[in-house]
Amino acid sequence: MSAPMRRAGLLLAKAGSTSSTVAPPAVTTIKTVTIEESKTVQPAKAPLEESMMPWEGWFGRFLQDKMGDKYKPFRDFWTFRPDDVLNLEQNPRPNTKTQITEDGKTAMYRYPSPGSQDPVNLPTADKGHIREDPYNVTYYPTDTRRMNNDPALLSPEVEQLKLGFLDENDPRVAEAQSALQAGPGSSPGNKGMFATGKSDYDPTGLRATMSANHVDMQAELQKHLPNHLPTPEWVSKQDEIIAWHEERGLPVPVGGVGMTFIPKEGRVARW
Repeated sequence: MSAPMRRAGLLLAKAGSTSSTVAPPAVTTIKTVTIEESKTVQPAKAPLEESMMPWEGWFGRFLQDKMGDKYKPFRDFWTFRPDDVLNLEQNPRPNTKTQITEDGKTAMYRYPSPGSQDPVNLPTADKGHIREDPYNVTYYPTDTRRMNNDPALLSPEVEQLKLGFLDENDPRVAEAQSALQAGPGSSPGNKGMFATGKSDYDPTGLRATMSANHVDMQAELQKHLPNHLPTPEWVSKQDEIIAWHEERGLPVPVGGVGMTFIPKEGRVARW
Protein backbone atom coordinates (compact mmCIF):
# COMPACT_ATOMS: atom_id res chain seq x y z
CA MET A 1 0.00 0.00 0.00
CA SER A 2 1.38 3.40 -0.94
CA ALA A 3 1.94 6.09 1.70
CA PRO A 4 -0.92 8.37 0.51
CA MET A 5 -3.40 5.49 0.44
CA ARG A 6 -2.33 4.33 3.89
CA ARG A 7 -2.57 7.85 5.23
CA ALA A 8 -6.05 8.25 3.81
CA GLY A 9 -7.16 4.97 5.34
CA LEU A 10 -5.75 5.92 8.73
CA LEU A 11 -7.50 9.28 8.70
CA LEU A 12 -10.75 7.62 7.68
CA ALA A 13 -10.42 5.06 10.44
CA LYS A 14 -9.78 7.75 13.04
CA ALA A 15 -12.59 9.92 11.82
CA GLY A 16 -15.05 7.05 11.86
CA SER A 17 -17.75 6.14 9.42
CA THR A 18 -21.09 7.88 9.04
CA SER A 19 -22.83 4.51 8.74
CA SER A 20 -24.48 3.17 11.87
CA THR A 21 -23.67 -0.43 10.95
CA VAL A 22 -19.98 -0.13 10.21
CA ALA A 23 -17.47 0.94 12.84
CA PRO A 24 -13.72 1.12 12.35
CA PRO A 25 -11.53 -0.85 14.73
CA ALA A 26 -10.11 1.00 17.69
CA VAL A 27 -6.55 2.25 17.65
CA THR A 28 -4.32 0.28 20.00
CA THR A 29 -1.89 2.08 22.26
CA ILE A 30 1.37 0.12 22.57
CA LYS A 31 3.52 0.74 25.62
CA THR A 32 7.26 0.60 25.07
CA VAL A 33 9.53 -0.63 27.86
CA THR A 34 13.24 -0.34 28.51
CA ILE A 35 15.65 -3.25 28.88
CA GLU A 36 15.52 -2.92 32.68
CA GLU A 37 11.72 -2.90 32.70
CA SER A 38 11.54 -5.95 30.42
CA LYS A 39 12.94 -8.10 33.23
CA THR A 40 9.98 -7.43 35.52
CA VAL A 41 7.14 -6.51 33.17
CA GLN A 42 4.26 -8.97 33.19
CA PRO A 43 3.30 -10.54 29.84
CA ALA A 44 -0.17 -10.25 28.42
CA LYS A 45 -2.71 -12.52 30.08
CA ALA A 46 -5.00 -12.62 27.05
CA PRO A 47 -4.58 -12.18 23.29
CA LEU A 48 -4.93 -8.72 21.83
CA GLU A 49 -8.45 -8.07 20.56
CA GLU A 50 -7.85 -4.60 19.12
CA SER A 51 -6.40 -4.14 15.68
CA MET A 52 -2.86 -2.80 15.40
CA MET A 53 -3.59 -1.68 11.83
CA PRO A 54 -6.75 0.44 12.07
CA TRP A 55 -6.40 1.61 8.47
CA GLU A 56 -6.74 -1.92 7.10
CA GLY A 57 -10.02 -2.56 5.33
CA TRP A 58 -10.86 1.11 5.06
CA PHE A 59 -11.70 0.83 1.36
CA GLY A 60 -14.26 -1.91 2.00
CA ARG A 61 -15.82 0.11 4.81
CA PHE A 62 -15.95 3.12 2.50
CA LEU A 63 -17.74 1.15 -0.21
CA GLN A 64 -20.17 -0.35 2.28
CA ASP A 65 -21.00 3.08 3.59
CA LYS A 66 -21.73 4.35 0.07
CA MET A 67 -23.42 1.27 -1.40
CA GLY A 68 -25.42 0.08 1.58
CA ASP A 69 -27.19 -3.24 0.96
CA LYS A 70 -25.70 -3.53 -2.53
CA TYR A 71 -22.19 -3.85 -1.14
CA LYS A 72 -22.31 -7.53 -0.10
CA PRO A 73 -23.43 -8.92 -3.52
CA PHE A 74 -20.83 -6.68 -5.16
CA ARG A 75 -18.12 -7.91 -2.80
CA ASP A 76 -19.08 -11.58 -3.16
CA PHE A 77 -18.93 -11.33 -6.95
CA TRP A 78 -15.43 -9.86 -7.10
CA THR A 79 -13.80 -11.47 -4.06
CA PHE A 80 -12.47 -15.01 -3.68
CA ARG A 81 -13.93 -16.61 -0.52
CA PRO A 82 -15.07 -13.33 1.02
CA ASP A 83 -16.35 -14.99 4.21
CA ASP A 84 -13.14 -16.88 4.99
CA VAL A 85 -12.58 -16.81 8.76
CA LEU A 86 -8.82 -16.41 8.41
CA ASN A 87 -9.12 -13.82 5.65
CA LEU A 88 -7.06 -16.13 3.38
CA GLU A 89 -4.12 -15.95 5.78
CA GLN A 90 -2.15 -19.00 6.86
CA ASN A 91 -2.20 -18.28 10.59
CA PRO A 92 -5.08 -16.64 12.41
CA ARG A 93 -4.59 -13.19 13.86
CA PRO A 94 -4.70 -12.80 17.64
CA ASN A 95 -8.15 -11.20 17.51
CA THR A 96 -9.66 -13.82 15.16
CA LYS A 97 -12.38 -15.90 16.79
CA THR A 98 -12.72 -19.31 15.18
CA GLN A 99 -15.78 -21.46 15.79
CA ILE A 100 -14.78 -24.84 17.21
CA THR A 101 -18.13 -26.38 18.19
CA GLU A 102 -21.53 -26.64 16.56
CA ASP A 103 -23.17 -24.62 19.33
CA GLY A 104 -21.10 -21.58 18.37
CA LYS A 105 -18.25 -21.77 20.88
CA THR A 106 -15.17 -19.93 19.61
CA ALA A 107 -11.48 -19.97 20.39
CA MET A 108 -8.76 -17.42 19.73
CA TYR A 109 -5.22 -17.89 18.56
CA ARG A 110 -2.88 -19.05 21.36
CA TYR A 111 -5.54 -18.75 24.01
CA PRO A 112 -4.89 -19.03 26.89
CA SER A 113 -1.79 -17.10 26.01
CA PRO A 114 1.63 -18.40 27.11
CA GLY A 115 1.99 -15.43 29.41
CA SER A 116 -0.91 -16.66 31.54
CA GLN A 117 0.61 -20.11 32.07
CA ASP A 118 2.87 -21.25 34.89
CA PRO A 119 6.63 -20.84 34.41
CA VAL A 120 8.37 -23.61 32.51
CA ASN A 121 9.76 -26.38 34.70
CA LEU A 122 13.24 -26.87 33.27
CA PRO A 123 14.86 -30.01 34.74
CA THR A 124 18.45 -29.69 35.87
CA ALA A 125 21.17 -32.34 35.77
CA ASP A 126 23.88 -33.07 38.30
CA LYS A 127 27.11 -31.12 38.19
CA GLY A 128 29.50 -32.66 35.72
CA HIS A 129 26.73 -34.32 33.73
CA ILE A 130 26.69 -33.61 30.03
CA ARG A 131 23.18 -32.18 30.42
CA GLU A 132 24.27 -29.75 33.12
CA ASP A 133 24.08 -27.08 30.46
CA PRO A 134 20.37 -26.90 29.49
CA TYR A 135 21.33 -25.63 26.04
CA ASN A 136 23.38 -28.72 25.24
CA VAL A 137 20.93 -30.74 23.17
CA THR A 138 23.36 -33.05 21.38
CA TYR A 139 22.05 -36.61 21.12
CA TYR A 140 25.08 -38.64 20.03
CA PRO A 141 27.04 -38.51 23.33
CA THR A 142 24.14 -40.28 25.09
CA ASP A 143 22.79 -42.51 22.29
CA THR A 144 24.13 -45.81 23.63
CA ARG A 145 22.50 -47.76 20.80
CA ARG A 146 25.20 -46.43 18.49
CA MET A 147 28.07 -47.34 20.78
CA ASN A 148 30.87 -49.08 18.88
CA ASN A 149 28.77 -48.84 15.75
CA ASP A 150 31.38 -47.59 13.33
CA PRO A 151 31.01 -48.86 9.73
CA ALA A 152 34.78 -49.25 9.46
CA LEU A 153 35.12 -51.19 12.72
CA LEU A 154 31.98 -53.04 13.78
CA SER A 155 31.85 -54.87 17.13
CA PRO A 156 35.47 -54.51 18.38
CA GLU A 157 34.80 -57.05 21.17
CA VAL A 158 33.85 -59.71 18.65
CA GLU A 159 36.86 -58.90 16.50
CA GLN A 160 39.10 -59.22 19.54
CA LEU A 161 37.70 -62.70 20.28
CA LYS A 162 38.27 -63.74 16.68
CA LEU A 163 41.90 -62.64 16.78
CA GLY A 164 42.39 -64.56 20.03
CA PHE A 165 41.86 -67.85 18.20
CA LEU A 166 44.48 -67.08 15.55
CA ASP A 167 48.26 -67.42 15.59
CA GLU A 168 49.63 -64.32 17.25
CA ASN A 169 52.95 -64.80 15.45
CA ASP A 170 51.31 -64.38 12.08
CA PRO A 171 52.16 -60.88 10.77
CA ARG A 172 48.65 -60.50 9.41
CA VAL A 173 47.19 -61.16 12.85
CA ALA A 174 49.62 -58.69 14.42
CA GLU A 175 48.62 -56.08 11.85
CA ALA A 176 44.91 -56.64 12.53
CA GLN A 177 45.57 -56.47 16.29
CA SER A 178 47.33 -53.12 15.92
CA ALA A 179 44.49 -51.73 13.78
CA LEU A 180 41.95 -52.90 16.34
CA GLN A 181 43.79 -51.23 19.21
CA ALA A 182 44.20 -48.00 17.23
CA GLY A 183 40.42 -47.75 16.82
CA PRO A 184 38.54 -46.09 13.99
CA GLY A 185 40.64 -43.79 11.87
CA SER A 186 37.67 -41.74 10.68
CA SER A 187 36.22 -38.69 12.44
CA PRO A 188 39.24 -37.70 14.53
CA GLY A 189 37.65 -34.35 15.39
CA ASN A 190 38.89 -30.92 14.35
CA LYS A 191 40.32 -30.18 17.83
CA GLY A 192 38.28 -27.02 18.07
CA MET A 193 39.45 -25.51 14.79
CA PHE A 194 36.37 -24.17 13.00
CA ALA A 195 36.01 -21.92 9.98
CA THR A 196 35.67 -18.95 12.32
CA GLY A 197 38.84 -19.81 14.23
CA LYS A 198 39.87 -21.68 17.36
CA SER A 199 37.07 -22.47 19.79
CA ASP A 200 37.59 -23.74 23.31
CA TYR A 201 34.11 -23.37 24.80
CA ASP A 202 33.83 -27.15 25.16
CA PRO A 203 36.98 -28.99 26.34
CA THR A 204 35.41 -32.41 25.63
CA GLY A 205 34.80 -31.56 21.99
CA LEU A 206 31.40 -33.27 22.09
CA ARG A 207 29.30 -30.14 21.80
CA ALA A 208 29.62 -30.02 18.00
CA THR A 209 29.81 -32.91 15.55
CA MET A 210 32.79 -31.33 13.81
CA SER A 211 34.89 -31.46 16.98
CA ALA A 212 33.60 -34.80 18.33
CA ASN A 213 35.97 -37.75 18.13
CA HIS A 214 35.55 -41.47 18.66
CA VAL A 215 37.68 -41.79 21.79
CA ASP A 216 35.92 -39.11 23.83
CA MET A 217 32.48 -40.08 22.55
CA GLN A 218 32.94 -43.75 23.45
CA ALA A 219 34.09 -42.72 26.93
CA GLU A 220 30.99 -40.53 27.35
CA LEU A 221 28.68 -43.27 26.05
CA GLN A 222 30.17 -45.64 28.62
CA LYS A 223 28.77 -43.35 31.37
CA HIS A 224 25.23 -43.62 30.03
CA LEU A 225 24.95 -47.36 29.50
CA PRO A 226 21.69 -48.72 30.97
CA ASN A 227 22.14 -50.36 34.36
CA HIS A 228 18.66 -51.80 34.86
CA LEU A 229 16.69 -54.77 33.59
CA PRO A 230 13.20 -54.47 32.12
CA THR A 231 10.38 -55.78 34.27
CA PRO A 232 7.70 -57.96 32.64
CA GLU A 233 4.09 -56.88 32.89
CA TRP A 234 3.05 -60.05 34.72
CA VAL A 235 5.48 -59.65 37.67
CA SER A 236 2.83 -57.98 39.85
CA LYS A 237 0.50 -60.98 39.28
CA GLN A 238 3.01 -63.81 39.53
CA ASP A 239 1.57 -65.20 42.80
CA GLU A 240 -1.93 -65.30 41.30
CA ILE A 241 -0.62 -67.04 38.19
CA ILE A 242 1.16 -69.73 40.22
CA ALA A 243 -1.87 -70.31 42.47
CA TRP A 244 -4.25 -70.57 39.50
CA HIS A 245 -2.19 -73.33 37.83
CA GLU A 246 -1.52 -75.26 41.05
CA GLU A 247 -5.24 -75.38 41.90
CA ARG A 248 -5.96 -77.00 38.54
CA GLY A 249 -2.99 -79.35 38.60
CA LEU A 250 -1.40 -77.66 35.61
CA PRO A 251 2.30 -77.02 35.08
CA VAL A 252 3.29 -73.50 35.96
CA PRO A 253 4.36 -71.64 32.80
CA VAL A 254 7.36 -69.39 32.54
CA GLY A 255 5.84 -65.98 32.95
CA GLY A 256 2.29 -64.90 32.38
CA VAL A 257 0.18 -65.99 29.46
CA GLY A 258 -3.24 -64.92 28.31
CA MET A 259 -4.94 -62.17 26.40
CA THR A 260 -4.30 -59.58 29.12
CA PHE A 261 -0.53 -59.91 28.66
CA ILE A 262 -0.54 -59.67 24.87
CA PRO A 263 -0.54 -56.20 23.32
CA LYS A 264 -3.57 -55.30 21.27
CA GLU A 265 -1.47 -55.21 18.12
CA GLY A 266 -0.52 -58.85 18.71
CA ARG A 267 -4.14 -59.94 18.98
CA VAL A 268 -5.22 -58.46 15.66
CA ALA A 269 -5.56 -61.15 13.00
CA ARG A 270 -3.40 -60.80 9.93
CA TRP A 271 -4.57 -62.23 6.62
